[in-house]
Amino acid sequence: MSTPFSRRQVLRAAAGLVAVGVVSTLGGCVGGSAAPAGGSDTTTLHLVGFAVPKEANNAIQKKFAETPEGKGVVWEESYGASGDQSRAVVNGLKADYVNFSLEGDVTRLVKAGLVADDWNAGPTKGIVSDSVVVIVVPKGNPLGIKGWDDLTKDGVKIITPNPASSGSARWNILAAYQQVIADGGSEADAKAYLTKFFGNVAALPGSGRDATNAFLEGAGNVLISYENEAILARQSGEDFDYIVPDATLKIENPGAVLEDADPKAKTYLDFVLSTAGQEEFVAKGFRSVNAETPVGTVEGANDPANPFPVPAKLFTIADLGGWTAVNTTFFEEKTGIVPEIQKATGKSQ
Repeated sequence: MSTPFSRRQVLRAAAGLVAVGVVSTLGGCVGGSAAPAGGSDTTTLHLVGFAVPKEANNAIQKKFAETPEGKGVVWEESYGASGDQSRAVVNGLKADYVNFSLEGDVTRLVKAGLVADDWNAGPTKGIVSDSVVVIVVPKGNPLGIKGWDDLTKDGVKIITPNPASSGSARWNILAAYQQVIADGGSEADAKAYLTKFFGNVAALPGSGRDATNAFLEGAGNVLISYENEAILARQSGEDFDYIVPDATLKIENPGAVLEDADPKAKTYLDFVLSTAGQEEFVAKGFRSVNAETPVGTVEGANDPANPFPVPAKLFTIADLGGWTAVNTTFFEEKTGIVPEIQKATGKSQ
């Protein structure tokens, strides 16, 4: 049996996987007794992912182990910032299945010849989980934050991950920018807002999970995060409020099997996309990519009986022109809008 952890200990443990390298599990049961990897009746699969969905992945692995196809599967996992994890796989980190924050982190593996060109040809276009960008504040919302406009006021200290390493950061920043457009503003207005937003940034941690840790430890008074990350933290005992803005961005996280992966990795991906797999994502606060997935009570949500309200203005990466255009316009190191604003505001680190 695994030892129960407080929420903060769980978050630190997940973030610590980067330094440790990998953690082995059997059937998705972290901390349980495991048969030696590579035994005659076991199959070792390697999962490399961004930090945020670790708990959901482990729950799916456990349920997969209860199926005939999943029996005897042993997991070796590595979690960290999405971009860093993607580059690590290109540089030789073993992976059968990857679960990243951004499509571009899978595209990097396609260009390296590690993932098939048609990885995103299925019904969900390669996406395994959805969420939305939310605003997290201390319990009672002492600053009276209601939406994006309040984040540029005096006294606000924003925590959001560093876009140089974190996929979560890119979703957050694009949401902050595009909500201005969604409300009728111009591109110049959106850039001006983003400059004020960065002016109030107090910390740029390396990953979405590191950003949650920093907020819980008091490094700022506003966290820009995934809805599922806020729900999971509250499920684990943390006491804060979160706001789903009227205008926000739909987060779409991809998963893919590598070309030289063990065949069971494809079976696992199929299970992830099934209603059984998606139910585990939902239970941890993610929005399902499978319309047939039942959504019951989700503890930790603002309204557990109606956990996933539809924002009045929900936009997608397609509304910004797709990832190729987005990466060039916003994140190109020398000419992108975001690096320029970070440099101008002194918030590059």
